[in-house]
Amino acid sequence: MAVIQERKDKSGKIKYRALVRLKGYPPQSATFERRTDAKKWGQDTESAIRHGRYFPTHEARKHTFSDLVDRYIAQVLPHKPKMIKQQQSQLLWWKKQIGHYLLADVSPALISECKERLFSDKNDKGKTRAPATVSRYLSALSHAFTFAVNEWGWVEHNPVSKVKKPTEPRGRVRFLDEAERKELLAACKASSNKDLYTIVVLALSTGMRQGEILTLKWKDIDFQRRQLALHETKNNERRVVPVVRYAFEVLSEHGKVRNIESDYVFPKCAQKGQSAIRKAWDKAVKEAKLEDFRFHDLRHTAATYLAMNGATLAEIAEVLGHKTLQMVKRYAHLSKAHTSSIVEKMNARIFS
Repeated sequence: MAVIQERKDKSGKIKYRALVRLKGYPPQSATFERRTDAKKWGQDTESAIRHGRYFPTHEARKHTFSDLVDRYIAQVLPHKPKMIKQQQSQLLWWKKQIGHYLLADVSPALISECKERLFSDKNDKGKTRAPATVSRYLSALSHAFTFAVNEWGWVEHNPVSKVKKPTEPRGRVRFLDEAERKELLAACKASSNKDLYTIVVLALSTGMRQGEILTLKWKDIDFQRRQLALHETKNNERRVVPVVRYAFEVLSEHGKVRNIESDYVFPKCAQKGQSAIRKAWDKAVKEAKLEDFRFHDLRHTAATYLAMNGATLAEIAEVLGHKTLQMVKRYAHLSKAHTSSIVEKMNARIFS
């Protein structure tokens, strides 16, 4: 017999959940606003199960996991242009592992088994995958199943939701000290690549991502207000970035010899991407004798300098273009002096 459970939602409204449990069958449940509806659904569902007329996994028996991946790649990924290459590769890996399974047979246990395979198998570069990489594979799979549940009605539940993601290490914080910064800037200034120095100065002074700098256009720079507008960002939100003092001088000087046939500040970089400065960057890092330092660490360096000069986490997030404070919490320990001064002011006010 179906069990009727009375529940309250967040607004305090009472709803009724009908739960049917029969030995040898997975539990079935549904929520209704009226007790009579819940009771009727429970009776009908129990009767249908007993007589073999209840098939909640009908669609899941009609489609394979390969069908899900193919449809997702064809219909959903085109709307995620920045993620197409990465997520397509990830989903095709899942397809290779479990593509022949019916969706009804793709269980959390099966996904968990594949998750362990992600850790043990080596990638195309012959290296094992980091926890963060495995998490991205699971996220891509989860989003595909979310569409299968909500949009296509192919499955009842997302099996990935019951698979625990691996624990990722704390965010990396590698930044330049004063001596390292001077050495790197000197090496970049002496580089045969005339764009490198300006690019690195912009990265250090603004915290902009490499892609944001390399695809920057002259029309997006307001020299009068000393700021630039970023229209294509990682989180798809427009961002205005101040360019002040020395960075402004360097950018202005760079503009004096601009290529009038191109809209881009760094035409070669816009065309070739990071490969346009890769050799020059690697050489500059080597000449500056920097250990374990990547281009993205220039962004960490900018954030670190902001924290050490009294910026709050919210202010750092705004400058870097993060939607939440989670990504900038790694710099919290560097702004302790600023935090202490805030607490000191508060105590002085309430206890004076």
